[in-house]
Amino acid sequence: MSKDSDNTFAWTELDQRAVDTVRALAMDAVEEAGSGHPGTAMSLAPAAYLLFQRVLRHDPTDPAWAGRDRFVLSAGHSSLTLYIQLYLSGYGLTLEDLKGLRKWGSLTPGHPEHGHTIGVETTTGPLGQGLGNAVGMAMAARRERGLFDPEPPLGESPFDHHIYSIVSDGDIEEGISHEVSSLAGHQKLGNLVVIYDDNHISIEDDTQIAKSEDVAARYEAYGWHVQTVDWTADGEYKEDPEALHRALIAAKEETGRPSLISLRTIIGWPAPNAQNTGKAHGAALGAEEVAATKRVLGQNPDKTFDVPEEVLAHARKVVERGRAAHAEWTKAYEAWRKANPERAAEYDRIAARRLPDGWTAKLPEFEAGKAVATRAASGDILSAIGPVLPELWGGSADLAGSNNTTMKGEQSFIPEEYQTKDFPGNRYGRTLHFGIREHGMGSIMNGIALHDGTRPYGGTFLVFSDYMRPAVRLAALMKLPVTYVWTHDSIGLGEDGPTHQPVEHLWALRAIPGLDVVRPADANETAVAWRTILENTDRPTGLALTRQKVPTWDRSEFGSAEGTAKGGYVLADASNGQPDVIIIATGSEVELAVRARETLEAEGTPTRVVSMPSVEWFEEQDAAYKQQVLPPAVRARVSVEAGIALGWRGYIGEAGESVSLEHFGASADYKTLFQQFGFTADRVVAAARASLARVTAVGKGSTTGT
Repeated sequence: MSKDSDNTFAWTELDQRAVDTVRALAMDAVEEAGSGHPGTAMSLAPAAYLLFQRVLRHDPTDPAWAGRDRFVLSAGHSSLTLYIQLYLSGYGLTLEDLKGLRKWGSLTPGHPEHGHTIGVETTTGPLGQGLGNAVGMAMAARRERGLFDPEPPLGESPFDHHIYSIVSDGDIEEGISHEVSSLAGHQKLGNLVVIYDDNHISIEDDTQIAKSEDVAARYEAYGWHVQTVDWTADGEYKEDPEALHRALIAAKEETGRPSLISLRTIIGWPAPNAQNTGKAHGAALGAEEVAATKRVLGQNPDKTFDVPEEVLAHARKVVERGRAAHAEWTKAYEAWRKANPERAAEYDRIAARRLPDGWTAKLPEFEAGKAVATRAASGDILSAIGPVLPELWGGSADLAGSNNTTMKGEQSFIPEEYQTKDFPGNRYGRTLHFGIREHGMGSIMNGIALHDGTRPYGGTFLVFSDYMRPAVRLAALMKLPVTYVWTHDSIGLGEDGPTHQPVEHLWALRAIPGLDVVRPADANETAVAWRTILENTDRPTGLALTRQKVPTWDRSEFGSAEGTAKGGYVLADASNGQPDVIIIATGSEVELAVRARETLEAEGTPTRVVSMPSVEWFEEQDAAYKQQVLPPAVRARVSVEAGIALGWRGYIGEAGESVSLEHFGASADYKTLFQQFGFTADRVVAAARASLARVTAVGKGSTTGT
C-alpha cells in the first residue's frame, strides 16, 4: 500500500525508531501489568510494523471496511504485537490502553478478543486456533468472490484481498495446525500468507527439548509456497526488513498456493540478558533489564511509554495511505454495484445477515406417521432451503453420507483438478469437504463466520464433538453463527459400540456458555430447529440428530412443532389438563415418553409429556411460559434422555426420577441396547410411579427419632 508500483523499498531512520519504540512499549506494558509476553512482541516488532505500514491494505478510520486485508495474530499470547500496531496506526487505542494491558475493563486484555477491541479480527490465545481462523477467512473470501464477482481475473475484483497471519512455534506444534494447513494447501488458497516466527523459544525455553522437525519442509509437503528469511544467517543477528518485504511481495504474487514465510528471529532482541531465553517469552523482564535494553536502543531508561511525536506522526501516515487505498477500492466497488444490481442487493442482504423474504416457505413439512431419522430430515431441509439461502454452505468431516450435509445438486468447493466422480466441483463451489479434521473444521468455520455474512455448517458424529470442543468454545465466546450438525446422537447408533456412542456429550456441551444445543424429537421439530438457528445471528448451535428412524408426530393430536423454537413445549398434555406427573424427554426418547403416558393415563394417572429439544432456548423464555409448561406445583417428574442425567436434576427436583445412562454403551443393534439399558416405556412408567410415590410420601410427612 505504501510501496511504489515497482515494489521499491525504503527503510528510514524514522521507521527504525518506530520499531524500537514498539520494543520499548512492549517492555513497559508488561512491566506495568506485572505479567505478560514481552519477548515475541520485541523481536516481531519489525515484521508487524512492516505489515501494517507497507503491506496490509487497511484503513484505520474504517476497521470494518469490506475490502480490507485481514490480519490474524495466531500467536495471541503476544497480544502487544497487535495492540501496539493498532495504536501506532491510529485505530483508536491510546497509550493509556497500553498501560492497561491485562487489567480489568481495559481494551487490551491478555489475549486479543474479537468484538472487544477495534481492529482485532478474531479471538486468539489457544494456540493454532488463529491459524485455522485465517484458513477459514481465506476460504470465505474465495466463496464470496464466487457468489458476487466470479468473472474477472484474480486481482481485478473488489472482492480480492489477502489474509495475513503471524504464527509461533506453539501454533505450529499444536495438532490443529496440521489439519488446517493440510487443507489450505489442498485448497490452493493463494490469498493466504503466514509468517512463522521461528525463534526457537517457548515457555520451557529452547524448543529443541520438544521439537526438531523441518517446518519449512513440512509446509512444502502440504503444497505451500515456502520462503525462508533468516536474520541469523551471517552468524550475527541482523534484522533485514527489506528481505522480509521481498518475501511478502513474492507471497502476495503467488496466487496458486498459500504462502509460508519462515522468519528466523531472536526472541527478546536486543535485551542483553533476556534475549533468546524462555523468561523473555512469558514474563516481565524486570526494571534493570528494561533499562539496559533501552540503553542499547539509544533511549532514555528513565522514561516509560515514551513515544516521540515525530515517530507517532510518521507511523500515522498509514491513515492517509489507507484512506487512499480505500477510495481507490470504492471506485471499483461502486462500478461493480452499478453493473450488478441484483448481486449487489444480495451482497447487502448477506453482509447484514438478513434472511430473504419468504424463505421459510421452502422449509419442508413432513408427513405424520412416517418414521424418519432426524439426520435424514436435516439433509432434506438443507437441500430445500439451499437455493434461497446462498449464504449457507458447509459439509462434513468425511461423513457426508452419514451426516446428510450435502445439499442436492450443489457443486463442491474444491480446485477443479481435485473434483471427483461423486463430488464434482470448482473453486467457487458450496459443499465443503473438511476431511477427517474435526478440530480444524471447527476453527475454519469460525474463520468463515468472522470473515463476513456467510453462514457455515459442519458435520460429524456427536461423540467427535470432543475433537472440536476448543473451537466450539471460541465460537460461543465470539458469539458466531456457526452450526454443528452432530449426528449419531446416542447409543441409538448401535453396532459401532461404546467408542462411538455419546454418553456425557449432551450435558458437556450444554455446559458451554453461549452454545445452543438442540436435540429434536422428530422431522418437523428439526425443521423448526433449522429455522430458529438461522434466525439467530449471535450464537453457535449444535444439532444433535438421530441415526435411527423416529416417529413423525401427528400435530393434529400432539402439540405444534412450533414449540421447538421455545426450547420446550407440551407435546401431549394430561387428559384432564391437570397433570399429576410430567415426563420431560428429548430426541428419540420422546417416543418412550409418549408410550409411557398412554400406560399411565390408562391407569388413571394424568400425565403430561414435554418435549425439550433445547434447554438453552427454554431458559430464554419468560417465567410465565416456563411455569405454564412445567407447573411448580407438579413435583412428580421424570427426565428421559439416553445420556447422563447431570443437568436434568435441576428440572425434576428432589422428588424426580431420571431415566438416563450413567455408563458407556456397548456394541449391538439399537433396539437391543435400549432394551438392555432400560430405555423402555415400562421403565419410564416405573420412574413416574416412583416419583409419584416420593411426592406422596413427602406430602404425608414423616417422623424421625434419635
